[in-house]
Amino acid sequence: MQLKNIIIILVAIPLFSFAIHKYYVSLCEIEYVKEQQSLQITLGVTLDDLEFTLNKNSGKQLNLASKIEIENVDAYYKKYLNEHLLISVNAKYQPFQYIGKEYDGDIVRFYLEINDIKTLKSIEVTNNVLIQEFEDQKNIVKIKVKDFNKTFYLTKSNDKSSLKF
Repeated sequence: MQLKNIIIILVAIPLFSFAIHKYYVSLCEIEYVKEQQSLQITLGVTLDDLEFTLNKNSGKQLNLASKIEIENVDAYYKKYLNEHLLISVNAKYQPFQYIGKEYDGDIVRFYLEINDIKTLKSIEVTNNVLIQEFEDQKNIVKIKVKDFNKTFYLTKSNDKSSLKF
């Protein structure tokens, strides 16, 4: 099963590099770090698709990852992510701290964190990033807790994943 997930990810990553594509995929990796009592989250999204969506929603040209990128772009990112990536820990919604972002070619990676999680009994992730604009969008969510790994493939009709420990 682990090999299958690795192969799928290795196939999906090159798809991010095409300027014109017909595949819509994001990758959200969530890891519980017990020593830091936190969930550390990395979300990779295709830059062009995110820019299209944010421009449409805001009515502005954000010019992402360019020399003329709008000055307060992180505010747009935070707002969008808070609306489209929801995480419940131990049956309670937990807002994440926006650490930052980095551009890597045609991908923007967001770094997020949820602190003060002494024990992890359950986690539920709702990820409908880009699904409103791109019906074929697939959002891969990988959750790692200790030696346990689970991957979910979320779509418009099923945008929620849930695990109990």
